[in-house]
Amino acid sequence: MKKERVCIIVALIVSSLLIALVGISYTNKEISLRNRSDAQIDKIEGLYDKTWKIIKQKASVTEEYKKTFEKVYPELISGRYSEGNELMKWIQEDNPDFDVSLYKDLMQSIETLRTEFQKNQEIELDIIREHKDLCNKFPGSIFLSGCSEIEYKVISSTTTKEVMDTGLENDVELWK
Repeated sequence: MKKERVCIIVALIVSSLLIALVGISYTNKEISLRNRSDAQIDKIEGLYDKTWKIIKQKASVTEEYKKTFEKVYPELISGRYSEGNELMKWIQEDNPDFDVSLYKDLMQSIETLRTEFQKNQEIELDIIREHKDLCNKFPGSIFLSGCSEIEYKVISSTTTKEVMDTGLENDVELWK
């Protein structure tokens, strides 16, 4: 009889310890996901800041190049053709070209940085989904019943928000 009691007590203690360890494991996983989410949100903010600084500065360099070219080009050409026979000189000479590589570089930066930004938002949304699954699915729901959701507002545009609200996208013309 005493032996049975001891076995029952030991079984209860072992069961309690296992349940406590599982609960600790779920709690630690939930904390890890929250910390990962906080870090990801900070990463998104840093990337957003970096994106706009690069785009604005490259656009500024491109605009300055355009202004300088517009100013210098007429001066270069006007000094060449004051003696006559301008058409033949124009055909024979190698005139300066407007270099569009700055614009190509700007567009490539925009596309690359916007894609990187979108991927980082998707990572945050995956963290949130994983956190919801952990808190709402069994057995995590037992240990994390008071778990609050991770808050994150997707960064988007007015146009996209309107399309999502109405379910309609009628503005498909690029140039009006």
